[in-house]
Amino acid sequence: MKMMHTRVSFNPLTNMEGTRLRECTATYASQSHAPPLLNTLKPSRRTVSNRVFAAVYTCAIIALFYRHAHTLLYSKTLVSFYVTLSMFISDLILAFMWANGQAFRMRPVYRKEYPENIEKVMKTSDLPGLDIYICTADPYKEPPMSVVNTALSVMAYDYPTEKISVYVSDDGGSALTLFAFMEAAKFAAHWLPFCRKNNIAKRSPDEYFGSNYSWTSETQKIKTMYESMKVKVEHLVETGEVGDDYITSDQERQAFSKWSTGGFTRQNHPSVIQVLLDKDKDRDTTGHWLPNLVYVSRQKSKSSPHHFKAGALNVLVRVSAAMTNAPIILTLDCDMYSNDPRTPLRALCYVLDPEIQTNVAYIQFPQEYHGLNKSDIYACEHKHLFKLNPIGLDGLSGPNYVGTGCFFRRRALFGDPSTLVIPESREISPDYVVNEPITAPSVLELAHQVAGCNYENQTKWGSKIGFRYGSLVEDYYTGFRLKCEGWRSIFCYPERPAFLGDVPINLLDVLGQNKRWAIGLLEVACSRYSTITFGVKGMGLFMGLGYSYYAFWAAWSIPVSTYSFLPQLALLNGVSIFPKVSEPWFLLYMFLFLGAYGQGLLDFVVGGGTIQRWWSDQRMWMMRGLSCYLFGLTEFLLNSIGIPTQGFNVTSKVIDDEQSKRYEQGLFEFGVASPMFVTLTMAAITNLFSFINGLIRFLNGNNKEGLFMQLFLSALIVMNCLPIYHAMALRSDKGKMPIRTTITATFLASTVYAAASLILK
Repeated sequence: MKMMHTRVSFNPLTNMEGTRLRECTATYASQSHAPPLLNTLKPSRRTVSNRVFAAVYTCAIIALFYRHAHTLLYSKTLVSFYVTLSMFISDLILAFMWANGQAFRMRPVYRKEYPENIEKVMKTSDLPGLDIYICTADPYKEPPMSVVNTALSVMAYDYPTEKISVYVSDDGGSALTLFAFMEAAKFAAHWLPFCRKNNIAKRSPDEYFGSNYSWTSETQKIKTMYESMKVKVEHLVETGEVGDDYITSDQERQAFSKWSTGGFTRQNHPSVIQVLLDKDKDRDTTGHWLPNLVYVSRQKSKSSPHHFKAGALNVLVRVSAAMTNAPIILTLDCDMYSNDPRTPLRALCYVLDPEIQTNVAYIQFPQEYHGLNKSDIYACEHKHLFKLNPIGLDGLSGPNYVGTGCFFRRRALFGDPSTLVIPESREISPDYVVNEPITAPSVLELAHQVAGCNYENQTKWGSKIGFRYGSLVEDYYTGFRLKCEGWRSIFCYPERPAFLGDVPINLLDVLGQNKRWAIGLLEVACSRYSTITFGVKGMGLFMGLGYSYYAFWAAWSIPVSTYSFLPQLALLNGVSIFPKVSEPWFLLYMFLFLGAYGQGLLDFVVGGGTIQRWWSDQRMWMMRGLSCYLFGLTEFLLNSIGIPTQGFNVTSKVIDDEQSKRYEQGLFEFGVASPMFVTLTMAAITNLFSFINGLIRFLNGNNKEGLFMQLFLSALIVMNCLPIYHAMALRSDKGKMPIRTTITATFLASTVYAAASLILK
């Protein structure tokens, strides 16, 4: 296996990167000896076998469509014609999605970084500044203490604190969140030196004190301080307001005064920018400078579009540019805390590499989670999305942006690699150097101005500059547009997870989140910037296919729904729609099925997964196809013709103790009635009766060969639906299937069966 080594020689990053980064690299440009190794790249050993299998599988797909075409041409009845046509359309979509997915297997690569060598080639004082963005929107769905833990974990990075600026975007405009961060600013003066002194790896206080830490009097003192802060903040969240008894200074009273004015709501309020820590003024208990900590709540108005998270991020880009304008930006979800204090140095191993730095827009770390149960019943790990597929894209022009754990070069948000798009104000351009302190009146005035709800009117923000508007999945869309402009990205996948986040433990939250993704992805797929046309033209064939795999996620609902109902209804009526076991075509179907499933299993296990989690992954793929993808597709089509549907919802990060206990036991959480549960239950009921009926026919010797494949398919789906049967009939806890859902699904399944019987007989 050939390994390509990349050594760094320090040349300017780009002509427009900014004075500070040019100084960082120019210092070492005259070194004559070979600098230490910063990163390596190794191609995957499975590349050749992947390509060979893709060629063979393609031939099998062509043979399948030949059979479909032959059957369609020689159909003897109208029913036979439409059944075959339905299968043909479903198989066409499956083939399209399979072809898109092969992009991830054409050139997978593995990278390794050597962050310990950064200090050998660059002085600490020369390291570039780092602006960190943390977004939150609702203190009741995203508990402020969870956001505080995320902020404290990155404030405590093994990186010069005077180079770090943390910006917290509160799109809910909540005084509760501001109060929590005022308390966090005080606690940081004790927490940061404690982490440095004890060389702690887990720098989220909640995670550290929840682990097997070493007890000392100092540790107990810090823990007591943290618990006191936590109790105070959580009590305020319960009461819903910041009382006067919690305000300890005139400065705090002035900060909260905006909430006391009439008309301040989360949808309608002025911009609030509060500097909680200033690196030029605030020190920790050991005398070291503390990083900047800034609370930002952009101006909101019901008459102005706010563009959800993309709009909040663009406000942070502008506000941070006015205050610090660091050349490197880290975006984080509010519950995604740092698990490795050396993560910024890993990112610098690529940012400072002259062989790749000129067109690298961002370095993406995998989205990983703590608290997953043993079998990961909801497949929240998203192993393919966050780990396996990015490795494949990394061998092309890089992984997609997943919204968190991503280090951006600020310059990449302002035009393509060769052309800087200068914003309307020179003071927020990426090459502008801020020489005033962040509390200077002129700086704060500009920061408030660029946080205004009408600031973007008649500008290029969201189209040519910053994070892009036009889709609910602003992360995917922004990464896609950057790639089409000529930027590339890097996938950094260290052994120790760089970031860890919370997972939803409620099935409805999981499906709701996936439905939102499906709608947002379809918005891209069906726009003028479609991945299959604009994307292929701008990025190349395989990158276009890779992005199309995600863009058309909702299309899975068509073949999944077809194969979950049509063969089963035919089986209930004794009608064979697949080849007999004795026919050669049977081998083709089995190869296509086992080949796809087998390759998916191999990828999953080789990528570090377990067979148990792979089973959960394929089960949730089926469940998503019957629920959130189906409803997402329907909702998108309704929106397209002007029929309004439900808007954006924040996924809850609040953990219920009873739900948590059931999740740890591996029990699915249904609990409340939802239309998405109805379609799932319909499929479960239909397949169960189909399997029982088919098994009786099979044992009686009625058309064994002709009905075998339909019986096999029903059996597979019944196995996947075991949690549904359990929730319908065997559970009495609050997470069981609502009786109303069961009755509705039974009635609808019976109606569908009756209609199918009239048609098929």
